[in-house]
Amino acid sequence: MAVEYDLIVLGGGPAGYLGAERAAKAGLKTALFEEKSLGGVCLNEGCIPSKALLNSAKLYEHAREGAKYGVLCGEVRLDQKAVVERRGRVVRTLVSGVAAKMRGAGVKVFSARAKIAGRVDGGFSVEAGGEVHTAARLLIATGSSAVVPPIPGVRENLGGFVATNREILTLTEVPDRLAVIGGGVIGLEMVAYYAAAGAKVTVVEMLDHIAGATDRELSGMLKRELEKKGVKFLLSHKCLSVEPGKVAAEAPDGSRVEIPADKVLLSIGRRANVRDIGLEALGVETNRAGIATDAQCRTNVENVYAAGDVNGHHMLAHTAYREAEVAVNAMLGRRDRMRYRANPSVIYTLPEIASVGLTEEEAKAEGVEYEVKKLSMRYAGRFVAENEGGDGLCKILVDKKHRNVLGVHLLGSYASEIIWGAAEMIETELRVCDVKELIFPHPTVSEILREVIWEFDDAAK
Repeated sequence: MAVEYDLIVLGGGPAGYLGAERAAKAGLKTALFEEKSLGGVCLNEGCIPSKALLNSAKLYEHAREGAKYGVLCGEVRLDQKAVVERRGRVVRTLVSGVAAKMRGAGVKVFSARAKIAGRVDGGFSVEAGGEVHTAARLLIATGSSAVVPPIPGVRENLGGFVATNREILTLTEVPDRLAVIGGGVIGLEMVAYYAAAGAKVTVVEMLDHIAGATDRELSGMLKRELEKKGVKFLLSHKCLSVEPGKVAAEAPDGSRVEIPADKVLLSIGRRANVRDIGLEALGVETNRAGIATDAQCRTNVENVYAAGDVNGHHMLAHTAYREAEVAVNAMLGRRDRMRYRANPSVIYTLPEIASVGLTEEEAKAEGVEYEVKKLSMRYAGRFVAENEGGDGLCKILVDKKHRNVLGVHLLGSYASEIIWGAAEMIETELRVCDVKELIFPHPTVSEILREVIWEFDDAAK
């Protein structure tokens, strides 16, 4: 008996819906299963709603500081309920857009949770909503979930006093005191928003720095900028317990610290959703990060692919998009592969951090011989025109021998919109002399890349 579909996609997040669209447009009869809303965590509980909130915070800060720019405002206040309502409208608009794309591509969408059931002649079977469907290929894109550690009091208060990325985006009132467990990307973006909105924010972080693997110099600068806005950081502190009204932590010297809190945000990372999706029915291999995949996003089982957070390579939506494209191209026999070397990342705080390629810490650890140059963002005329009293940094790493760009790291306005150009420099292995020949529009903040590149000599020293 012939299988029902050419491809079944498990999960409707960035990897799932884009993979389904690409496959269907290429002629594969495709079905997608999503138990919640199309768009996944990114669209519904992460990337997009958080940016809606942060944009409101940016406007609020601009209005409060308008006098610096000759704009005098009256009473300025932030209406949290209105901010959250707008967030909801933005999400609904984009979710409906994804649904329209699926219809336009001819993808059959099932609003149900799917689980791999096993093998059938010519492919695989999937069970969803009491029904069984079959396909010649599978694309697993089940995403990730917030890590919930065994800290006393966390699980008992989860969804109430303790919020994850899901609940923190829907608060209709700004808490007076917000404690954030974890100083990574998700935590810092919400720190930036709620600090701007008026909350007294305290961050409890086990590491001696914030922002994870971000360039240490830039993450240190971001920490200082957030401290100017009243954020308190307790670094090298271990969270001991949580109970309504407070968070207890252990300081580096072993002493106990209590942080008063009206709300707690838990943001210590995410874990690939590999449990209870039927991987064992096929013998799909996993590792500590998620489903094990190769450069074509293939698993160890022929015709079974995994893309997005579930494979654990880089838990970023734009990475998921590219992985989905690579997976579909592999299905179609097209030559393609994942290259993570030029995979940009952004922290949408105020100011933003954007990075691509090697950091100094990574270059040293890998034994790469590099040269580094950096300049204040104030070397870009537009930055000065738009940031009264503000500052930032652009840092570029270059291979000492071959002179190609290895890493670019930015702190400042428009960093997220500039970084793709830096990614292209690394992807195409542009040398210092090549970048010097590029024409940058003036005046733009992106010109800071040109300014820093001209600090390098073309030839190796």
